[in-house]
Amino acid sequence: MTGPGWETTGQGRHDGALLVVGDIVTDVVARHRGPLASGTDTAAAIRTMPGGAGANVACWAAHWGCPDVRILGRVGADSAAWHERELTASGVRPHLVVDPTAPTGTVICLVDTDAAAERTFLTDSGASLRLDPGDWSPSLLDNVAWLHLSGYLFFSEPGRALVAVALESARARGVPVSLDPASAGFLTVLGVDRFLALAEGIDVLLPSRDEACLLTGLPDPGDAAAKLSRHVPLVVVKQGGAGALVAESGAVRDHVRAAPATPVDTTGAGDAFTGAFLAAVLSGSRPGEAAAEGCRAGARAVERVGGRPERGA
Repeated sequence: MTGPGWETTGQGRHDGALLVVGDIVTDVVARHRGPLASGTDTAAAIRTMPGGAGANVACWAAHWGCPDVRILGRVGADSAAWHERELTASGVRPHLVVDPTAPTGTVICLVDTDAAAERTFLTDSGASLRLDPGDWSPSLLDNVAWLHLSGYLFFSEPGRALVAVALESARARGVPVSLDPASAGFLTVLGVDRFLALAEGIDVLLPSRDEACLLTGLPDPGDAAAKLSRHVPLVVVKQGGAGALVAESGAVRDHVRAAPATPVDTTGAGDAFTGAFLAAVLSGSRPGEAAAEGCRAGARAVERVGGRPERGA
């Protein structure tokens, strides 16, 4: 750990904005029942919606009461105006870089309406993978109390370079930094050791159960959380229906129960958890309390289609 510890950065109310840096994409959500029929048609209910892990986190943080949420992301000219309107309507201040050549990223979310409404993603990251250090300015941290990074930044060379300069800027200003690893599949391709080296100096890590186990090589999520917290001051492992684990200084401190829910679409549930968790931390909640807020947001997220909160609800 090279940055300030959670003990000095994480307690008490944080007056200032939350800045999210990450992906803004278009989600095509296809809800089908049972196995896909290979080589022929499978009936599905299909909707096109705004998404992206970074953007979803920002929207949920605003929905959960964070008064000033901002996002830096890169989109294509094809849908920049639409994404800007959607983010603004959700209470988020967008700082969008419009890519002159690449289209906005698109994710096809295949949601099996049987069982637990689990989803499979087909991802074309498009312009979001082209976010680079030239898109960053230290002035983005003006009046910012917390910086959150989407793990999808780590899966392209320009994104990794941006992470380095953003972390340097945050350290210079004493701004705490959180990170959501984002994708077990992409983590496997990048390599665990490489990811952990790139994440050196962050203050809060918010992996899923699968990501935590992958990052440590340990099958038990509690053991994985404890091990990760020897390297990162605060680790919060999201376990869906099993709740969340909060670990500090090599030990699990809190086991947080999941909130009851009837799943319709699990897309964005982890993003909802992260957004609500950060909103609660910024308002002064302790980690266990903030994780409970995250569980409540995750439960609400799975009961609706898409990765964003319902506006006005």
